Amino acid sequence: MELGPLLEQALMLMLTGMSVVFVFLSILIFLVRQLARFGDPTPPTPVSSVTSTPVKAKPGTSPDVIAAITVAVQQYRQRQR
Repeated sequence: MELGPLLEQALMLMLTGMSVVFVFLSILIFLVRQLARFGDPTPPTPVSSVTSTPVKAKPGTSPDVIAAITVAVQQYRQRQR
């Protein structure tokens, strides 16, 4: 069994595979760039962190607890952006 024909076949198989992957990735990049054009060009408007209605607490709720909850909610909303 000779090594020459096997190496030629391996080289052709390698080049074919690399070409297929290159073409596939090129098409994928092209399509992703085209899809980016259909996206919203303007960034979303930031949501105001100030609530429009005041929080009504139950009688006996400490103002410190309300302040801590308010700060925690604001931090959570900022992290979700």
